[in-house]
Amino acid sequence: MDYIVMMPAAGSGQRMGAGYNKLFLMLGNKPILIHTLEVFEKDPACKGVFLAVKQEEQSEIQAVLDQYKIAKVSRFVNGGSERQYSVAACIESYDGDDIVLVHDAARPFIHQAVITELVRTAAKYGAAIAGVQAKDTMKLAPLGVVEETVDRETLWIIQTPQAFQIKVLRKASNQAKSDSFLGTDESMLVERLGYPVRIVESTYDNVKMTTQEDIVFGEILLERQRKSKLKEGDK
Repeated sequence: MDYIVMMPAAGSGQRMGAGYNKLFLMLGNKPILIHTLEVFEKDPACKGVFLAVKQEEQSEIQAVLDQYKIAKVSRFVNGGSERQYSVAACIESYDGDDIVLVHDAARPFIHQAVITELVRTAAKYGAAIAGVQAKDTMKLAPLGVVEETVDRETLWIIQTPQAFQIKVLRKASNQAKSDSFLGTDESMLVERLGYPVRIVESTYDNVKMTTQEDIVFGEILLERQRKSKLKEGDK
């Protein structure tokens, strides 16, 4: 089933300490952004990527796309000061009816099987998000004092992609804008309208490259992928 991707890519890299957009940082021998885009470049079901970027970085990003032969970025839109504004700009620029995936540009390790299941579930139910179950003991402590130990079996750590029927996502985005509501992710915008959001189990590998420690972990994941491909080639 076909889909398109809306990808916010206008970050500053502040938490990474890079001093510039972290998506330009090298992971292995390629920028983080390219690793992420290559996942969708290889998927025949992906019909295009809308990339929300800072206007002043557009030419630099285009040069990187050309260098690594990324062809599925079908449109640049001007990224906003918040992720939600960047996604809203993508929505306003899209006039199709495919399933829409919103994905963090700094999550290069999403598995293809998860993408496929997200698209299938969103097509059937309207909204689906990637997540993994919490592994650690979870405490509710709003003032730094434990009020409750929360059953971790009911808790999920949410990732991206988040997949939606475009009519659902557009309605949620427009309502948030009308209400001056700023959410933490697109699922939150959909939830507040009363739409049920299904969770598709993802993998713990699907980390977001946010800090220097994440880069170190990402290098380990890349090496593991390389060894796995070598083993497959030996069969």
